[in-house]
Amino acid sequence: MEAWQKLPIGIEDFEKLRKNNFYYIDKTGLIKELLNNWGEVNLFTRPRRFGKSLNMSMLKCFFEIGQDKTIFEGLEISRESALCEQYMGKFPVISISLKGVSGRNFQAAKSMLASIIGWEVMRFEFLRTGDKLSDSEKEAYDQLRALSRLANEGMEIPDSLITESLRMLSKLLQRYYEQRVIILIDEYDVPLDKAYQFGYYDEMVELIRNLFSQAMKTNDCLQFAVLTGCLRVSKESIFTGLNNPKIYSITSVTFNEYFGFTDEEVKALLLHYGLQSHYGTIREWYDGYRFGSADIYSPWDVLNFVDALCADSDAAPQAYWINTSSNDIVRKFVWKAKTSSARREIEKLIAGETIRKEIHQEMTYRDLDSTIENLWSVLFTTGYLTQAGKTEGDVFHLRIPNLGIRKIFVRQIYEWFQETAEADGSTLNAFCEAFENGNAAGIETQFNDYLWNTFIIRDTFVKGKKENFYHGILLGLLRYKESWAVSSNRESGEGYSDIVIEIGRERIGIIIEVKYSDDGKLDKACAEALEQIEKNDYEQVLRENGMKTILKYGIACHKKQCKVVKRTT
Repeated sequence: MEAWQKLPIGIEDFEKLRKNNFYYIDKTGLIKELLNNWGEVNLFTRPRRFGKSLNMSMLKCFFEIGQDKTIFEGLEISRESALCEQYMGKFPVISISLKGVSGRNFQAAKSMLASIIGWEVMRFEFLRTGDKLSDSEKEAYDQLRALSRLANEGMEIPDSLITESLRMLSKLLQRYYEQRVIILIDEYDVPLDKAYQFGYYDEMVELIRNLFSQAMKTNDCLQFAVLTGCLRVSKESIFTGLNNPKIYSITSVTFNEYFGFTDEEVKALLLHYGLQSHYGTIREWYDGYRFGSADIYSPWDVLNFVDALCADSDAAPQAYWINTSSNDIVRKFVWKAKTSSARREIEKLIAGETIRKEIHQEMTYRDLDSTIENLWSVLFTTGYLTQAGKTEGDVFHLRIPNLGIRKIFVRQIYEWFQETAEADGSTLNAFCEAFENGNAAGIETQFNDYLWNTFIIRDTFVKGKKENFYHGILLGLLRYKESWAVSSNRESGEGYSDIVIEIGRERIGIIIEVKYSDDGKLDKACAEALEQIEKNDYEQVLRENGMKTILKYGIACHKKQCKVVKRTT
């Protein structure tokens, strides 16, 4: 095996990664493709945590004057000697990330944008010295330097100073180096997302539009620009007037393998760390994305799971992507799925099937969650859904990429169901009390109502455990009674009972065993559930804890139907 290398989890600085013995999956071929597919303004849209920021750092390290060229030794781009000779280390580069531009009001967000640009301006302190710039140009540079100070002191910042900043800095750098400038803007759409959330969208759109127009439309000093983001925001909203920007979305074949990991790259990674036996699990949990014509893995998930396996070879896979930022878009989607047809489509997706939908990749933020039809498009562009098979114009066959993303949907459905049920506290309280009172018919009637009005999650990915969804729904409902001691999969007798409840004041114990009936024979499944309770003596722990009355329920489910049978000890 090759020499051990650290895993680059959360490392977005290309130079740091290359100089500190981190494992690197070579994406430098992107540089050649970018130059060969020339565009003055290039926009790459990909889901979060798919390597956009690291690739932008790589571009900066390659093109910028004064960078250490040795960090590219042995990488794919180093074999392109003529291209390296012409472009490597030959350009001034302006590089900013807008991922930190946020605020509860426009002034706060504008101040953060000014600070970010101001700190980039400060990288070029040498512009103030020497005789390459005139006194008036040096004065213009000092005005740009004031951006970060004004932001830090909370002072009013003229919009014009921000909107003209990148163009002015480009002009000064071009004059100093006598070479046109490359502009890199990472996470360009984050300020728009935050502005939409907090109600100052129009002001931020105008500010960003003017900033981009000055930097990339009326800028004679520009060599080319690269932007990245999650969404392809409508050209009429942000990119008005730019000269035919090239947009490379998740449906574009060009550059399809440069964001995320390919199957070959994952296999090489696992070989490097001696983890080849985990390939199947990683593919099931983290593969499944389709970018252009390439099959892609989620790099964030893969790296985190490999890191966990290096520490513990028995580590279980997790949906690491869930925790990288808010999954509000799935929440909104589930909450808006009010029609039975929309719910059936979600149920099909969670069951591993595909659905057919018209997708609009270019929208304004106002459009995003205005209808559930638009939310289909947002889920697709942000990586919660992916394409399956051939497309028909704007009509796509969609599916959930993998088990990791499926878990996000399932979690949001559970949360939706719980909040919906708790909104009608009197009905939920009556449902719980039916268990305490031994009212099997009442339980059956109301649980059928709950099932009819919710999503049904068929555990097609977990053989032999199709009742897990019904178990989880019941557990959430019964925990509404705060005075009850409700436990799940509790060891008792000679096994583990699904749900055990102790009602201390009344000395009532409740045992619930849930079964799924594939053939719809609910009476038979209820009998099997009760037999399991008796055979394994699940009531033992309740007797030991002083319960005087023990109620045993066998609950069988099939799709949106249930049957409840009770026995009493």
